[in-house]
Amino acid sequence: MADSIMSKAATMEIPINSNGDTGSMAGDDSLEQDLQQVMVSGPNLNETSIVSGGYGGPAGGIIPTSSIKDIRMKARAANVQHGSPPSGHPITGMIQQHPGSMHHSPSGSGLASEEVARGVAVEKLDSVKKWGINTYKCTKQMLSERFGRGSRTVDLELEAQIEVLRETKVKYEQVLRLATALISHFNNMVQTQQALGDSFADLSQKSPELQDEFGYNAETQKLLCKNGDSLLGAINFFVCSINTLINKTMEDTLLTISLYEAARLEFDAYRSDLEELSLGPRDAAAAVRIGAAQQDYHLHRDKYERLRSDVTIKLKFLEENKVKVMHKQLLLFHNAISAYFAGNQQQLEQTLVQFNVKLKPGADKPSWLEEQ
Repeated sequence: MADSIMSKAATMEIPINSNGDTGSMAGDDSLEQDLQQVMVSGPNLNETSIVSGGYGGPAGGIIPTSSIKDIRMKARAANVQHGSPPSGHPITGMIQQHPGSMHHSPSGSGLASEEVARGVAVEKLDSVKKWGINTYKCTKQMLSERFGRGSRTVDLELEAQIEVLRETKVKYEQVLRLATALISHFNNMVQTQQALGDSFADLSQKSPELQDEFGYNAETQKLLCKNGDSLLGAINFFVCSINTLINKTMEDTLLTISLYEAARLEFDAYRSDLEELSLGPRDAAAAVRIGAAQQDYHLHRDKYERLRSDVTIKLKFLEENKVKVMHKQLLLFHNAISAYFAGNQQQLEQTLVQFNVKLKPGADKPSWLEEQ
């Protein structure tokens, strides 16, 4: 009975003062300060005890709180070493509620760049695949046409016009080469006449007994040089116009013709492929392949027809332009050559004015001897 009373007394007595030590109770001011401290920072259980049993339990169930505090301090130290806050800390609850907030997620720009790079790679792979298939089909069609095993689409009227254009270009190139050679030779002759006239003028100054004869020849060579420069200007104008017609106008039309012929070969290749698939078995897989082949066939047929129309239009305009340009240039060449070899300086000058031929600066410049 005495033990029970002592146990109750030990259980009920939890003395708390301002400094947490057991001892005599202070006055009302100390109690009020202790209560304020409890309200602000929680109870100070440094020296208190927790009873594990109920009221009136045995004294062996009393657990000193100092040992519990040591356990908590060790747990907190372990958590700090591992870089995580203690389990009772408010940050722990935030981490548990938002587990992904403490980890850096991949940036949006990095993901976008990866998607763009992947898309470009897939696009390049598809283009290479399409190019390989198209090259194989076109090579097969070209070989079959060359060995007489395959059929080709032919537009007889257009093919004849293309052949005439190629022959005309070869002949015009021959005219251009000859006219360029004529300019080179005639320029050498004019320079020789210029040097000869200077020699005659020099001798006329040093030979008083032949001064008139040397002077007449010097004036003649001077006039020939002037007319030669005018003729060279006319021939140069003729050569430039022919060169533009051949290497720009005709070349542009022939480039379109090359695209047309390539489109024709592709069209025949996909047409032959569609014909081969149509003659094969008609199962589900074959139907899918035939559908894709028909789509490619229509696509290349439209491209072929569009380029054929472009070639027809360009050939028509080229013919009109060729007639107009050559009519003017041939008339210029004829009139200039005739006036020069007839010795008609006035007609030669009128020809240059008529066709807007401008001579190079310094063509009429006197020689160094005449300047003396």
